[in-house]
Amino acid sequence: MSKGMYVPKESQPKQGSGAAGKARDGEKGGKRKIVAQNKKARHDYAIIDTYEAGIVLTGTEVKSLREGRTSLTDGFVQIDGGEAWLHNAHIPEYHQGTWTNHSVRRKRKLLLHREEIDKLESKSQETGHTIVPLALYFSNGRAKAEIALARGKKEYDKRQTLREKQDRRESDRAIAAAKRKQRGQ
Repeated sequence: MSKGMYVPKESQPKQGSGAAGKARDGEKGGKRKIVAQNKKARHDYAIIDTYEAGIVLTGTEVKSLREGRTSLTDGFVQIDGGEAWLHNAHIPEYHQGTWTNHSVRRKRKLLLHREEIDKLESKSQETGHTIVPLALYFSNGRAKAEIALARGKKEYDKRQTLREKQDRRESDRAIAAAKRKQRGQ
């Protein structure tokens, strides 16, 4: 490419590749900006099925989410009266909010299709199954939650998962080292 040549912004390479700042294409082609992830859930549970749900939020909750100080560590989803509710998700108070500020750990309604709620309710009542939040993100300007039907892992399953992850990482390093050595010769 010659100097001074115009290149459209879409075809220019992306700057930075940090995991926190990565945007992923949503299902409808929009960008997905992750606000919070529950990494502990992927460690403690075997994920069976994932769902995308809308969240009913107040204005100060949305503003606080955009600041990105949210935690899903103790969060869980419960189905009451045919509606899905997100419990214990920590969305801190908006620092510029007034008396209209929200409660930090209130339960929040999740928006899912009736068939999805019925399926989640029946599956979650089976022994060892639960519904956990995996991530909160913005998709096309709307707050969404990624929730999962999950089964609890035993301690030896967790160790096995960590061992597989470490083996995969070591093999990737060895392959990269071999490629670097091959390029150098």
